Amino acid sequence: MKQPLIAASALSAAIGLALAAQAPTVQAQGAKEPPQIVKDNMARMAKDKLEKCYGINAAAKNDCAEGAHSCAGQATQARDPKSFVLLPAGDCAKIQGGRLTPA
Repeated sequence: MKQPLIAASALSAAIGLALAAQAPTVQAQGAKEPPQIVKDNMARMAKDKLEKCYGINAAAKNDCAEGAHSCAGQATQARDPKSFVLLPAGDCAKIQGGRLTPA
């Protein structure tokens, strides 16, 4: 009676380990060069004279972050102090809670 349950658990664990082994790690990716989204954001910042404004994002509505997660759209909470959105230079100071540096 317990044997099918044990077999199903073992199979689930094996599949999970196989999938985890195939997933690229964020640290290994960051060690080589930044993800494309980061390069795109940096190019947009320079071209459009934008600045990073921390602490004003909505959940899943961020441009990137400093060490909190890999990047765009991955903020799990609103007003995340490590996530930023790109705004025209000077606008961040006009928004309550907006900061130019991560907390």
